[in-house]
Parts: sequence; C-alpha cells; structure tokens
Amino acid sequence: MREFDYRRAVDVSGALALLDADPDARFLGGGTNLVDLMKTGVERPTRLVDVRELPLDGIEPTDDGGLRIGATVTNGDLAAHPLVRRHYPALAQAVLAGASGQLRNMATVGGNLLQRTRCGYFTDVTKPCNKRVPGSGCPAVQGEHHNHAVLGASQHCVATHPSDMGVALTAFDAVVTYETADGRGESPLGAFYLPVGDTPHRETALPPGALITGVTLPPAPVAARSRYRKVRERASYAFAIGSVAAALDVQDGVVREARLAFGAVASRPWRARAAERVLTGAPADAETFAAAADAELAAAKPLPHNGYKVTLMRNLVVAVLTQLTEEASP
Repeated sequence: MREFDYRRAVDVSGALALLDADPDARFLGGGTNLVDLMKTGVERPTRLVDVRELPLDGIEPTDDGGLRIGATVTNGDLAAHPLVRRHYPALAQAVLAGASGQLRNMATVGGNLLQRTRCGYFTDVTKPCNKRVPGSGCPAVQGEHHNHAVLGASQHCVATHPSDMGVALTAFDAVVTYETADGRGESPLGAFYLPVGDTPHRETALPPGALITGVTLPPAPVAARSRYRKVRERASYAFAIGSVAAALDVQDGVVREARLAFGAVASRPWRARAAERVLTGAPADAETFAAAADAELAAAKPLPHNGYKVTLMRNLVVAVLTQLTEEASP
C-alpha cells in the first residue's frame, strides 16, 4: 500500500479545508470500501481525512414527518433505530441484508452512498477498465458478466451498483445533503448517481471536494408497509444478483400508491417508474404485478450470460408485491 498522510477532522469546515489542501486526499468514514481499494492499488490517496468523529451521527424526525439521518451513522445503528424500523422497514431490511455484522458496525451512511460501482475487472489493476482508466475498455462486455447490468448500461461499463441501502433510499425519494467550501447543497438520490454513458468514471453528481453530511427521507406513509428482498448466490455476505425495495398501499383490492426500486441490475439503484405507473390504480393481483415488472424490464438489454436476471427480477417483483398485499389483507 502506498504511504499516505492521516488527519482527523474535528468539524465540517476543518474537514473541507484538509481535503482542499490536497487534491489527492479522500474522506475516510468506516473505510470498508476505500481501504480495500487502497490495498489493491485501485485507490491511491496521498491523505485520508477521517470524518468519523464529526457531529453527524444522529437520526431524528423532521418537522414534516420525515427522517433525517447523519452521514456518520453506522449501518448497524441505522438498521436498529426504532424510527427506521417503524416508518421505513424496507430500509432496515436492506441494511441488514448487506455485508456482515462487523462491517455494518464500521460502515457509514455517507460512505455507503459513495462506495464504488465495481466488478472484478475494476478491482484487478492488471486488467483494463474504463472506470479506472477512461478509454482503456470494458472487458466484462465480452468476458465474465453473469452478475452485471441489464438496465441502463453502455458498452463503456456494465458493472452494477453494490449498495442495498441505496435501493431502499431510492424507493423513498431520499435527498442527499452535503457541504462544500462554497456552502450547503442537496441532491435527490434519483439524480445523485450519474448515467453510465461514455463517462463511467464519473459516478455521482457530488461537487468536487464536497462532504456528505446526511440523508433526508421525506414523509411517506406508504413506506411503513414496505419490504426489501435480496437474491444472492450464498446466504450471507454476498452482493445481490437481484433485489427489490417495494412499498404498497392497497385499498379495496386496488393499488392506491406504489414505490418500487431495483438493485443489482444497473450502475445505480434503479427506480422502477414504469412499473409504478402500471400498478397505480390497478387491481392488486399477480397479473398486475407481472405486467408492472414487464413494463419496467422491457428496456432490459442483457448480455449473453446474464439474461436470467430479467426472469429473476420479474418473479421477485411479483413475490414481494404479493407478500405486501397479503399482509395488508384483514
């Protein structure tokens, strides 16, 4: 590992100043992704600015009935918090589905949002990768890609975003707040992650040198009736091969409101807007659920060895929405 300077920030302005003083510096939260990438030589920061002790570790209700989550809240604390479990259960379930207990107790909310979209070619510095070296190529297109993207990808990158937490946050219209040297800013999570296009090395819309300070969840009564389901190749400590965060409000057998987001199918958490439109106002039955999934997956462009994901996601959507409907029945 390359030698690096280490500084511990005591306030937000100090953290921003430390990063600004070194263009190759990085913020350090739990380090569960960044340190791994430093070990493989993918990331080579000259300075780490530790932000774990900044006063950004609170979870509190907002005045309008939403929830504000600090950037240094650990994933473990987020999943265990009673307000999260009561009002956004799919978020708690998504966090618990990720990594291991030890990693969840280290990883932070801000760091989770910024973990790199990656695959085996990205983490192997002996291979070309457009995310590491723009213009070098994407060997996954013709190589190993069984767990790669089927939506929103391009010939420049077909990797999938690894976050479980981000899928649930996307379903509930979360807003990312941040600080820069020029002041505060915010970005809806739906616009936070950039499309792959021909610039896969640019993953987020976060301004250079910005520090994520928190995530705000707007009030969403439907979120109290939500579920997250993850399919993976082993029972624990594995990335998803497909996941769904869903919330459903069913009255008199009709879907009044639906929230739906997919994971492990694109370079970012995928909000299933087309599926939501099919669901809203339609009967809450398996036929509608399948039609909603088909509407969203119509845009899928699988590679030779990951076409199974289209069928998997269709079945997963039907299963999760059916479960929510049955739970809502008297």
